[in-house]
Amino acid sequence: MASARHAGPPDGGWGWMIVAGCFLVTICTRAVTRCISIFFVEFQAYFGQDYARTAWIHSIVDCATMLCAPLGSLISNHVSCQVGIMLGGLLASTGLILGSFATSLEHLYLSLGVLTGLGFALCYSPAIAMVGKYFNKKKALAYGIAMSGSGIGTFILAPVVQLLIEQFSWRGALLILGGFVLNLCVCGALMRPIALKEDRKTAPEFLEQDYVREAQKRDLKRMSICSPLIKAWSHECLCYCSWKEYDFLLMPGFMVLAVSVLFMAYGCSPLFVYLVPYALSVGVSHHQAAFLMSILGVIDIIGNITFGWLTDRRCLKKHRHFCYLFAVGMDGLCCLFLPVLQNFPLLVPFSFTFGYFDGAYVTLIPVVTADVVGTSSLSAALGVVCFLHAIPYLVSPPVAGWLVDTTGSYTAAFLLCGFSMIFSSTLLCFARLAKKIKRTHLRSLTNDTGTKQHIWTTGAIAYSVTTELDQKDVEFLAVDTNSYSNR
Repeated sequence: MASARHAGPPDGGWGWMIVAGCFLVTICTRAVTRCISIFFVEFQAYFGQDYARTAWIHSIVDCATMLCAPLGSLISNHVSCQVGIMLGGLLASTGLILGSFATSLEHLYLSLGVLTGLGFALCYSPAIAMVGKYFNKKKALAYGIAMSGSGIGTFILAPVVQLLIEQFSWRGALLILGGFVLNLCVCGALMRPIALKEDRKTAPEFLEQDYVREAQKRDLKRMSICSPLIKAWSHECLCYCSWKEYDFLLMPGFMVLAVSVLFMAYGCSPLFVYLVPYALSVGVSHHQAAFLMSILGVIDIIGNITFGWLTDRRCLKKHRHFCYLFAVGMDGLCCLFLPVLQNFPLLVPFSFTFGYFDGAYVTLIPVVTADVVGTSSLSAALGVVCFLHAIPYLVSPPVAGWLVDTTGSYTAAFLLCGFSMIFSSTLLCFARLAKKIKRTHLRSLTNDTGTKQHIWTTGAIAYSVTTELDQKDVEFLAVDTNSYSNR
């Protein structure tokens, strides 16, 4: 039975349970992924491999999570968000449990990397998109609370995972994490679907209401390569709906955001992989290194919630893009200064600063995406945004590891990360400024040179001119009118 359509997001009610479910999803996905870096030294010592090969484990988890995010959105949109998240929880738990029996890095690549990453993909983007369907006025705050699960989870899990490794070895720790991740099935049960009037109609509704007109059929034939193969009219409807679901890909605003996300993702990933190994290399103890991850996680929470609350204020609501790029740029600056911080007292403020702005921009990613594409396309758009993270997440940690192996220092790796994030911020900044200048120019052009009617009479002759006049025409007519009036 179809649920009644709401005029708009309820901004409360069961929506807060959706926020709680998304909060738990981010703990079980993003926080667990971050804590894999704590296993880095253990994997490296047990299997006797270099930095670059060991870093592929974390890279494959992140890459699979982001690469398969559109699959999670597809299942959520066409089957059920609840089914997708529950299935993802089972797959992720299975991957972690199988990883605890690994006998080689290749085994970990497949189990802990591919299988667990696929499970996380089915959970992450649908849960985030569901929050956007329940909130509008309080959207940034709701996302701030939901995304803070990543920080809280890191704060709690980092020392717990270190303790589990010491007590049960890395195999026992992975086995226990596998059981913990099964809580994603509980989170999926909380995701009650909601139907909004602004949501696009499904294919059956197109068929029932005779929605597809002849003009739309012609558009379908132009836009879809599969239309020559589609014989049944119902199949044309399905293809048209699928194309319309992703038509935001051609929006200039989304294209710029996508390129910016690519560079941002390349810069942020290696830090979470190499912060603990870097701290150990400069003489910090294992517990202090894990504590740095905990600090980063708890400050991440403050960044999530405070930036979410601030950007919901009337004075900043129109400037969410600039708040986002400011946070990304600040994280880039933190990476540039990291190589000169070579003891625990100096690394603590780094964790504070980087964690705060990381939480800030992570909160704003779905908000900014929703502002660009609209709520009705948010689930598909978030799937694409997560997909864009995949290649940078896959490539950047091994590249950073290769730089460490080659140079014998972390400096080049961290500098590359910093400049990548700063470029991401700068690119989006220039694009927004260019759009604002163009909009101002068009507004002034509309006001000053709009269609007007001017009539000049010279005895028996009347000239009626209706056109868009440039400045030279205005000056010429002004001179001509003055000369006539002086006669």
